[in-house]
Formats: sequence, C-alpha cells, structure tokens
Amino acid sequence: MSQQPDVFNHMQHLMLEIEHFEVANAADAEKFRIEFLGSKGKIKNLMAAIKDVPNERKREFGQAANAVKQAAEEKLAALKQQLEQNGAAATLDIPDLTRPAITIPLGGRHPLSVVKNEIIRIFERIGFTVAEGPEIEDDWHNFTALNTPDDHPSRDMQDTFYIQTNPSILLRSQTSTVQVRVMENQKPPIRIISPGRVYRNETISARAHCQFHQVEGLYIDENVSFADLKQTLIYFARELFGQDTSIRLRPSYFPFTEPSAEMDISCFICKGNGCNICKHSGWVEILGCGMVDPAVLDMSGIDSRKYTGFAFGMGIERITMLKYQINDIRLFFENDIRFLQQFKAAW
Repeated sequence: MSQQPDVFNHMQHLMLEIEHFEVANAADAEKFRIEFLGSKGKIKNLMAAIKDVPNERKREFGQAANAVKQAAEEKLAALKQQLEQNGAAATLDIPDLTRPAITIPLGGRHPLSVVKNEIIRIFERIGFTVAEGPEIEDDWHNFTALNTPDDHPSRDMQDTFYIQTNPSILLRSQTSTVQVRVMENQKPPIRIISPGRVYRNETISARAHCQFHQVEGLYIDENVSFADLKQTLIYFARELFGQDTSIRLRPSYFPFTEPSAEMDISCFICKGNGCNICKHSGWVEILGCGMVDPAVLDMSGIDSRKYTGFAFGMGIERITMLKYQINDIRLFFENDIRFLQQFKAAW
C-alpha cells in the first residue's frame, strides 16, 4: 500500500515531462516517441504498474494512465504537423506568392511550312486538293511518264540520286511524279497540288541545295486552255504577294508541257522600280508552267483528244526567300534557333 501514492505521483511527473519536452527537429520527435510511447517506453512501464494498485483504485489509475498516454500521442501528432509545416516553408524560394507563374515559351512553325501551308490554302480556295506520293521513286514515274527520253540531261548520274543496287530506283527530282500517279488512278476532272521534298545532285551553296521542296499543280478537264492557266496564276500571285502584283509569262521549255512558260511577278520590294532582289529589272521569276503535253496524258491513260490540262511548279524555298528576303538557302536546314524565332508570328 505504501507504493500507491508513488505510482500516482509518477503519472503527474510524466505529464510534466511530456508537457515540457522540447523538440527542434525530426530526430527529437522520434526520441520523444521512443521515450514515452515506445514498446519499452515510460508509459508502457506505467501501464504495467496497475498490478500494484488496490482493486478499489484500479479504475482511477486506468483513467489517469490513459490520460497520460493520450497527452503523449497528441503532443507527438502536433510536433509532426509543426515539423512538416516548417519543412514546407523552408522549401519555398518564391518570396511573393502573388507573382505570375513562369511561362513556358511556345515554339513556331518552320518558315518553309508557313509558306507551304499558305500556298495550299490559296489553291484550296479555288478547288484544288492536296495529293502526295513517295519520295523514293522508279524511273517510269520520275522520267519516262513525264516525256523525258533516255538521253535527257536530267537522267545523268550527276543530276539525280540513284539507288546503287538498283539504278531504276531513285530519289524523286520533282513532285510531278505525284501527278503521274494521280492521272494513272483517277479519271478527269483532276485538280490537285502536290507539295513535297525533292532531291537533286546539286553543290550546296547560298542559292542551291541537294534537297528542297516543291509545290506542283495539275488541272485536267475538257476544254482547259492557256487562259485558264494564266488566270489561275494571276489569282495565286496576288493572294500571296499582294493585290497590286502583276505577272509576266516568258516562253520556255519543259519535256512534259507544250507550250511552256516561265512566270515572273512584278517585284514586291521595289514595286517594279528596280532593286537588288529583282536585279534591277522590276521582275522576279517564281515558277514554271505550261499546257500538259498530250503524250504525257496518253502515257497515263487519259485520252488527249478529249481532255486538256495545265501544270505548274515552284520551289517553296525560292518563294520563302523572296517573301522574307532571305539570302541563303542553307539557313532553312541548320536549325538555328535565332533564325527560326523570327517566324513565330507568321504562322
């Protein structure tokens, strides 16, 4: 019986220890847990002392011991919450939480894609649809079906990339190959444009590259005339370069068109007065065109006695260089971010 008051006094001392236990970090909190709530902690030993308490006071002892345990658990929970809050605050490196977030910079389309898409939209407005084909072609679609004989200079190994193991397979040198494939598989009327990458064995310089992009157009139907070609090209030039643009057609030669022409536009920089862009002539060449040769129609299975058509083709790099006054074609292929960032607003 003499030990009874000591047990209750011990609980009072434990309450004071719990209340005044100081914690500065996570290690101190863990020390508190082990000392008071661990499997060999002070509260565990306190609970074991119930056997020494008289029966008439066991209820009182149990209630008091549970109060001590609850006080320890509540303090431990409060300590953990405080440490978490302190840790979160320490990781914040933005002194002003009302500051706007750091934005992620947006990219932009490549200038060649910007101009290509603009050309496509212009021709789509007058009924042309986009057709595409393979970049690795055969001799028939790249040359023979386009009325290019075996002795034509463009078939030379110095002008065209041939596959070494199969000389009849090559990298297409023009997107006219797409026109042939469409004519072989579709009956007139045909009204298409064929944008895409082409390859020629050129020495890379500021004005030429071994790979570049073209957009070619084809319109085949009954009673198609050179006047239809001219009006189509006037519409295109004015939509792309401005409504005050004039065009000029000069006689030329292409194996797959007859008659053929080169088309110039009035210089949009100097308005025809003469500058370094137009070489002081007032005119800038942008594309080749002509009426589809009847032999090309016949080889593709289209009756040339019933149908006529026109075709045209242009280099996207040339159009882009003129439109944005770029003086080196190599810039399009170097992925220099300083160059590409200038065209963000264009698309």
